[in-house]
Amino acid sequence: MKLSLWPALPLAISSCLGQMACAASDNGFVEDSSLTLTNRNFYFYRNNLNNPGGQNYRDEWAHGIMLDYRSGYTQGTVGFGVDAYAQLGLKLDSGKGRTGTGLLPVDADGRPEDEYSEAGGAVKARISRTELKYGNLTPLNPVFGTGNARLFTSSATGFQLTSNELKALQLDIGHFTAGNDSNSTNANGALKALYAGVETRSVDYLGGSYALSDQLSVSLYGSQFTDIWRQYYGNANYTHALGEGQSLNLDFNIYRTNDSGQSLAGRIDNTTWSLSTAYRFGAHRLTLAYQRVDGDEPFDYLGFDQQPGTSIFLANSIQVLDFNAPNERSWQLRYDLDMAPFGVPGLSFMSRYVSGDHIDDSHYDGGPNGAYGRYGDDGKRWERDIEARYVVQSGKARDLSIRVRQASVRSTAQVARADTTDNNEVRVIIEYPLSIF
Repeated sequence: MKLSLWPALPLAISSCLGQMACAASDNGFVEDSSLTLTNRNFYFYRNNLNNPGGQNYRDEWAHGIMLDYRSGYTQGTVGFGVDAYAQLGLKLDSGKGRTGTGLLPVDADGRPEDEYSEAGGAVKARISRTELKYGNLTPLNPVFGTGNARLFTSSATGFQLTSNELKALQLDIGHFTAGNDSNSTNANGALKALYAGVETRSVDYLGGSYALSDQLSVSLYGSQFTDIWRQYYGNANYTHALGEGQSLNLDFNIYRTNDSGQSLAGRIDNTTWSLSTAYRFGAHRLTLAYQRVDGDEPFDYLGFDQQPGTSIFLANSIQVLDFNAPNERSWQLRYDLDMAPFGVPGLSFMSRYVSGDHIDDSHYDGGPNGAYGRYGDDGKRWERDIEARYVVQSGKARDLSIRVRQASVRSTAQVARADTTDNNEVRVIIEYPLSIF
């Protein structure tokens, strides 16, 4: 299977041209333009435990300023437009020996940069409800998703085609050749298999989602990391109303990954899945989830030069850990509270606990290019997260958000060395988006 953007493009265009709705109804290139200025203030502290000879803690505070412009489309059957962005990151506090959170770039001496900036953009064309973009893009899907967990969003260079021509059906096709990490100014950076640490020269994907009803939707995706793997993903999501203010949601995700081409990360034979159920009653939501990895290598996904992407749509991939180690089984219990019914709209709380065990890669055989095999056997770990978030609902500060996140991680010794050392961390994120026009 070779995934490519180009065969799908003429099909989408010819389908569109056959419809009377192809005539654009947009106001125009300028009239539909938007410009948003976002300020994001981010404090990140992580205290590493049981880490002899390693870095004791990471402590960085940074401020980001992002300007995002999105044009409308020229009028006519085929509309053209452009998107552009500029961003500036400023160091507020950090120093040598305290880096590594991913908020700031680090120089050759191990010192954080005082500032960093970049600009980029993309050109786009649209026919009816089918859109093609090329440039610095931020796709988000189960097999290729850029990250937004640090000061800026990581991006990738390539093509993306999205289509909503058919009711309830969304299609997404992409071809990407380079990445730009969230704390980097290099638009020609690497695209990697994150846990293997192996680069690929290109990534192709094809997929989409379909809403069978207001309650049930399904998704299917496939991707190819050239000379590393082919990965397939499926999802089913169902919500059932139980009565006034009550509902039950079931969400199932599954990935199948096999090595391909030159197998630069070694042999891969991995099936990973998760099932979660969430019961909502009034202001409360209670979630129970189970996740399982069947394979002697971890479930792996997109990475950039240093930071991970977000193409791990599994229930137990949370703040710090992914619970994706070889043969790992994990359970999650989560509670969410929305304070709006109690007279404080915009305020919410969340707490969760995930426990994983049965970690075992003692039978791993990756061949001459094997890039995994570090976890040992009988491994265990857990993570506890607590979060509070408030979003201003009205007035001049409307949409200003304040988010405080705390996490604690504990693992058996071999798992900690292979993945993430025991730690306690705090993240404080203040963000204010301002629509200029």
